Amino acid sequence: QVQLVESGGGLVQAGGSLRLSCAASGSISSINDMGWYRQAPGKQRQLVATITRVSSTNYADSVKGRFTISRDGAKTTVYLQMNNLKPEDTAVYYCNAKTYFATYWGQGTQVTVSS
Repeated sequence: QVQLVESGGGLVQAGGSLRLSCAASGSISSINDMGWYRQAPGKQRQLVATITRVSSTNYADSVKGRFTISRDGAKTTVYLQMNNLKPEDTAVYYCNAKTYFATYWGQGTQVTVSS
């Protein structure tokens, strides 16, 4: 089992920055990929960014050049640095961790960008 706890969400003006963190605990040695997804009201959850165990990254087109995903050396914490935020980035952001056998989700953290 893997537990994920997100932090760092909040309210920011357009053009501002936020940094999200996700701390993993439990069977952390079994984690391969980690990532961030988001879900805006009335919309489906969508991928924001992912990072593999060897730190290969993938981003949604809408956040490329503005968001950066990273992972600490112990592979237990994943970060999402969000710069130049836009109102359309407003959503609940969820941390995700994948093992060979299961996918785990955090409880989500709200990010609200005002215009």
